[in-house]
Amino acid sequence: MKVAEALREAAARLARTSDTARLDAELLMAHALSVSRSDLLLRHMAEPAPASFAALVDRRAAHEPLAYIVGEQEFFGLTLAVGPGVLIPRGDSECVVEAALAAAPAARRVLDMGTGSGALLLALLDQLPQAAGVGIDGSPSALAMAAANAARLGLARRADMLLRDWTQPGWADDLGRFDLVISNPPYVEQAAPLEPDVRDYEPASALFAGPEGLDDYRRIIPQLPQLLSENGVAVLEIGASQAAVVSEIARNHGFAVEVRQDLGGRDRALVLRLTLGKGESSS
Repeated sequence: MKVAEALREAAARLARTSDTARLDAELLMAHALSVSRSDLLLRHMAEPAPASFAALVDRRAAHEPLAYIVGEQEFFGLTLAVGPGVLIPRGDSECVVEAALAAAPAARRVLDMGTGSGALLLALLDQLPQAAGVGIDGSPSALAMAAANAARLGLARRADMLLRDWTQPGWADDLGRFDLVISNPPYVEQAAPLEPDVRDYEPASALFAGPEGLDDYRRIIPQLPQLLSENGVAVLEIGASQAAVVSEIARNHGFAVEVRQDLGGRDRALVLRLTLGKGESSS
């Protein structure tokens, strides 16, 4: 079977489980051939389909995320390695990077709370050559992947990846203060219905945050005054329906709040600036 025919058959099969069936098929074929998608479409359509392609399609038909199958994901112009146990970076999260760059263009120290693959931190360090950063995570496997991504992008000397748990006392005692704190914390309600691609494959610890999806905001936001330098800024990713309630939590701890939308027009990030003295709170 030629590549073109194999792609047609795969796209027809994947249409039952994916809204981007043809694109998925092309990316899987490009991965099987070890070429780019554009090179596949321009130069390889008449070649015999590789034997490994069918198994890749089987995995995608079983809802395994495409990024886990091919082992990488594009994010803010960077190619990041991803795999099971690490949350897949989404395009929506690029809003956090854009908001952070606009709010703190001169940042020199950056903290990423829950760094996962390193996506947010590494995208920022790529754009801020004067900055260095710390990524923390409670998952050793995620930190290993973040460190590997930093190395392959030439950012390892500016990015320290540390095993830390922000729910434990003293986790940040030796870290000092930061001009910019970013986070894409877990924010999904425990009972929320999720697509099988997410529910069955991505790490629950990076997704769920209690019955309202707010548990980690209630842990993180009160700690921010002790993490931020004078005039420091925090940027937090939120769920599309969470702007009002997370903003209220932030205001109750002395922050002015600005809401940013993603490309789909959904509320996606909060920019927080302290309006009270360090360590104070209005509640």
